[in-house]
Amino acid sequence: MNADIVEMRAFYHSALGERSSNAIAMALTRIWEPVANERLLGLGYTRPWLERFESDAQITLSFMLAEHGAARWPRTGPSRSALVFDEELPLANGSIDRVLAVHTLEYAESPRETLMELWRVLAPNGKLVLVVPNRRGVWARIDTTPFGNGRPFSSGQLRNLLRETNFTPAHETEALFFPPSRRFLALKLSNQFESIGLRIGRLFGGVIVIEAQKRLYQGLPVAGRQSRRVFVPALSPQGATRNQMD
Repeated sequence: MNADIVEMRAFYHSALGERSSNAIAMALTRIWEPVANERLLGLGYTRPWLERFESDAQITLSFMLAEHGAARWPRTGPSRSALVFDEELPLANGSIDRVLAVHTLEYAESPRETLMELWRVLAPNGKLVLVVPNRRGVWARIDTTPFGNGRPFSSGQLRNLLRETNFTPAHETEALFFPPSRRFLALKLSNQFESIGLRIGRLFGGVIVIEAQKRLYQGLPVAGRQSRRVFVPALSPQGATRNQMD
């Protein structure tokens, strides 16, 4: 499966995608503490979950990655979606209270740079919620779903990366214990697989869902980062060529 907006939307509109979305929503609910009037940002492909959590938010934005493409969100009313580079978000410092990032970190050219940028836009004590493929799980090994593309992580790798970028890892859970199969029986028993997996197989879920809090250091200088993006105009005037006469 290609990691683009068309394929992702088609997946989440399928029976397997709907079961996956529900399982991840339940995992998010386990660690998500409602905050009144928060400024919420969804980064990556977060459409299946933003509407569930935006009721307490003052404002909710949906940023989609340039390499995936973008789609309108929400379906009705003014659009609050944008196409962005994950390392250069068009937001002011400290302007967001919580970021939900799904289908983001595994596709990042530099996960560390991406997390540093999220640290920048988060308010003091802001929260970051990541949903990433688990390298121990079956879903990361099968490329017929969006979770089988990109770079999977282990829990230890995620926590170390978060600490290196000035986040404090907190609550963690997993989801997608049922197999990534479109067979009727697997889909029918998906809820039972999730319940059993949470009790006996926490290391082998398809995705890791982890919350981290922005950590502040008093007087820590922040060095400016030069953009690594090079923009080349599609049409660039070159001038007329002239034949040289001998």
